[in-house]
Amino acid sequence: MPIPRHPSLFRGLCVPLLAAALAVAGCSRDGGDAKAAAGPAAAPQPKDVGVVTLKAERLPVTTELAGRTVAPVIAQIRPQVGGIVQQRLFTEGSMVKAGQVLYQLDPASYEAATASARANVRKAETTLANARSVARRNAELVKIDAISQQVNEQTQAAAAQAEAELAVARAAEQTARINLARTRIVAPISGWAELSSVTAGALVTADQATPLTTVQQLDPLYVHVTQSSAELLRLKRDLASGRLSQGRADEAPIRVVLEDGSVYPLPGKLTFSGVTVDAGTGSVTLRAVVPNPERLLMPGMYVRAVLQEGVAEDALLVPQQAVTRAPDGSASALVVGPDDRLAKRAITVGRAVGSRWQVLDGLQAGDRVLVEGSQRARAGDLVRANEVAPSAGAGTPAPANGKGSAGPGPVASAAPLAPAAVVR
Repeated sequence: MPIPRHPSLFRGLCVPLLAAALAVAGCSRDGGDAKAAAGPAAAPQPKDVGVVTLKAERLPVTTELAGRTVAPVIAQIRPQVGGIVQQRLFTEGSMVKAGQVLYQLDPASYEAATASARANVRKAETTLANARSVARRNAELVKIDAISQQVNEQTQAAAAQAEAELAVARAAEQTARINLARTRIVAPISGWAELSSVTAGALVTADQATPLTTVQQLDPLYVHVTQSSAELLRLKRDLASGRLSQGRADEAPIRVVLEDGSVYPLPGKLTFSGVTVDAGTGSVTLRAVVPNPERLLMPGMYVRAVLQEGVAEDALLVPQQAVTRAPDGSASALVVGPDDRLAKRAITVGRAVGSRWQVLDGLQAGDRVLVEGSQRARAGDLVRANEVAPSAGAGTPAPANGKGSAGPGPVASAAPLAPAAVVR
């Protein structure tokens, strides 16, 4: 039985099919047009980074050493004779002059001893005069055989003995006078007096262990510091290799940093460097003289001495943020090459100088070192270098003190002036 044809049904089926075919054709054509428009892949754009161009600088090389202040002259006042203290004749903590009386002991017994010694001298003088008179007379009598030669010799010997006894008496008198004078205890030097350990009425003895007081000179003051012999040898090698140059021998200035971190206003001068290494500590003693007119420094204070050990004539300083550390401690930096691509350089750094490291190896003057943009740029990337001004205070030298300010490297710590550079 033939299927009847319905024109309306045929039209209803053909129209949707035709629309679907046209849509597929349009999509294919649009896709082809988009691919044609895209063309080849676009070239990567350079990344903006901040760099610092290294320049050779003249860098004073300093070191910071711990030390103690010491009075150059110290006198412990002790009695040289025993007795009762009658008076203390100075103000504790005041300035005293050499020869000034500090204590007065009871002089009564010493005055009596001096008077007795003086009387013995007069007695010996009388005895000597009589002996000499007899000796002269007997010397004339023996010439006329009025007395024997033996008697004459005895009288001559008696005169000589009397002369010797007079000398002994005079020495005893002098000793008594000295002991009497020592009842007035005087300052042997000019300086500042400490607290007194005795008061009036105290009994003191000759050469006792406990001093009555102490007098110290406070202007100028010594600063004693020690430096390891290993770092001293390192300094000598740097000077010999030309890495450092030494200033004049009579110019070895130091700066003193006080316990509160403030800098003492007056500079000192290094005047002594030990010539023997301490076998127990392996260190050498250095001494500096520091003026102290206002008595701001006191003996026994803990201070730090900043010494200039030389000058690096062509030092290279790189910002610390430009240096990257590996787990093994090695240092590296990213450098912009002539082709504007970043390259990683292994470097050796020494001491910290403000907010920068001193570069000992791996970089040279004129290198452009990356300091900003390391998060968005890697070694091998094409970059656009923009010069960045160094941070404020980056040029202020900071002494290496072995407390972590300097990174690993041959100059990780500092050393003092060589013995040849100090004033002898």
